[in-house]
Amino acid sequence: MMSDSVEHMMQTLGQQARAAAKLMRSASQTQKIQALHFIADAIESNAAMLKAENAKDLEQAKLNGLEPALLDRLTLSDKAIATMVTGLRQIAALEDPVGALGPTRILPNGMRISKMTVPLGVIGIIYESRPNVTIDAAALCLKAGNATILRGGSEAFYSNQALASLIQSALKHADLPEHAVQVVPTKDRAAVGQLVRLTDYVDVIIPRGGKGLIQRLKAEATVPMIMHLDGICHMYLDLSAKTEMALSLAVHAKTYRYGICGALETLLVHQDRAQELLPLLAAEFAKKDVELRGCELTCAILPNIVAATAEDWDTEYLAPILAIRVVDSLEQAMEHIEQHSSGHTESIVTEDMNNARQFQLQVDSAGVYVNLPTNFSDGFEYGLGAEIGISTNRLHARGPVGVEGLTTYKWVLNGEGQLRK
Repeated sequence: MMSDSVEHMMQTLGQQARAAAKLMRSASQTQKIQALHFIADAIESNAAMLKAENAKDLEQAKLNGLEPALLDRLTLSDKAIATMVTGLRQIAALEDPVGALGPTRILPNGMRISKMTVPLGVIGIIYESRPNVTIDAAALCLKAGNATILRGGSEAFYSNQALASLIQSALKHADLPEHAVQVVPTKDRAAVGQLVRLTDYVDVIIPRGGKGLIQRLKAEATVPMIMHLDGICHMYLDLSAKTEMALSLAVHAKTYRYGICGALETLLVHQDRAQELLPLLAAEFAKKDVELRGCELTCAILPNIVAATAEDWDTEYLAPILAIRVVDSLEQAMEHIEQHSSGHTESIVTEDMNNARQFQLQVDSAGVYVNLPTNFSDGFEYGLGAEIGISTNRLHARGPVGVEGLTTYKWVLNGEGQLRK
C-alpha cells in the first residue's frame, strides 16, 4: 500500500473515531454493558472462525522464524479465547466512572462546584503479538466511553481483523457507533507513524511493546502518550528486615514471572545484613537457575557469582538474571534507585516504619511498596480490574492504567443566577 493511501486511510479512521467519540459521550451504562456482553457472546460462538484466522497468522509467523515464546503469545487457544470472554464480562461488571461527581464545594455566593469524570475521547493503542490485547483495549476504552483506533502487530493481522469484525457487529447490536472501535486494516508500518501524528483526531496514544517500538514512538509522536519504557524494579532489604520475609519476597519478586515489567531486576541489601542474607538468597536463586551479578562487596561474600558492570544497574533483564548491590544505608539505597530506576515499581522490606515512611515519601516511582514483591504492579492486583498497561508518566495517568486511567474530568458548576462581582 502506498504511503499516500495509508495517510488517507488513517485520516479517515481518525475522522470516524472523532465522530464516534462524540456519540459515545451520550452512551448509557446499559449500552456499554450490553456491548461488552455481545462481544463476549460473539467470541464464544465464533471460536472456530477465530482459530482458523489465527492459524493463518501462526503459519506465517513460523515461516518468519518467530521465537517459540512469541508464538505462544500469538496463539488463540481455547484457554486464550475463554480468558478473553472472562475478561470482557469482568470489565462489563466494573463500576462505570463516566458522569461520576467528585466532592462538591459550596462557595460563599452559594455556587456549587465539583469535578465530573468524562471520557478522554479518542485513544490510539499500538501493541505487538498478543491478539487478546485487541479485546482488552477495546473493552476498557468502551467501558470508559472512548473511541479507539487499534494497531496490532503485523504478526497477528488476521486474528485482529477477525476480532474487529465481531466487535463492530456487537457495537451495532448495542446501538453504539461501530467506529467506536477500529482496527487498522493494514500491515504497513507507515500506519503507525501516521497514527501517532493524528493530532486533529486522536487525544492520546498508549503503546504496548518492546523498547524498540517505544523509542520509535517517542521520536515520532506528536500526540501525547501514556507509556513506560522499562521496568527496572528494585527491592531494598533494610537493616530491620525479617529474614524469612526478605528471602520470600525477593525470590518471589524475581521468579514469579521473568518477562513481566514488574519483575525484580536489582536487589539492594543493607551491609549489616549482607553476610547473613546473601548466602541464603544465593541458595534459593540457585534452585531457580537465576544468574546473580553482584557489586564488589556482594562478590566478596559470594565469590562464585558474576561481577556486575555499570550496565547491569540500568538493565531490564526480563530473564533469570538479578543484579545485587550492598548499600550502607537507606539513604544510599534511595540514591541508587534515584539514579537507576525507570520509575516503575520499588519495594522496601523493613520492620522500621519510619524508614518505610521515608522510602514511600522520597522514592519517585509509580508504585512504592512496603513488605511486598514488586510484581504486584498490575491492575487486577490493585483492585482496578483489567488494565492496558503500566504508566511511568507523571501525566496523565500513573501506574496501572485501567478504566479510570482512560478518563479525565471537567469542572461542573451549578447556581441560581449568581453574577460575578
